[in-house]
Amino acid sequence: MKIRKKVQAGTVQSSDLMVVLKPAETLTVSIESTVLKQFGGLIRAKVDEVLVRHGVEAGEVRITDRGALDYAIEARLETALLRASEE
Repeated sequence: MKIRKKVQAGTVQSSDLMVVLKPAETLTVSIESTVLKQFGGLIRAKVDEVLVRHGVEAGEVRITDRGALDYAIEARLETALLRASEE
């Protein structure tokens, strides 16, 4: 899947997250979270899992997390990917 345009999905309310995707030549992932010290590794693992599943090899991925659970991370990222790929 190719990220073709800038998109976002989600909110920055408590227990949710905002995903912003932009086209880029390489893949970069940045994560800002209120629980980064405790769960940063798990958040990154879930993001990586979704990106691999969708075959994303390039793009800028920005996650602003406010304590979202793993299923919410997956849902928001998949929504943003579908919007960005124009599928």
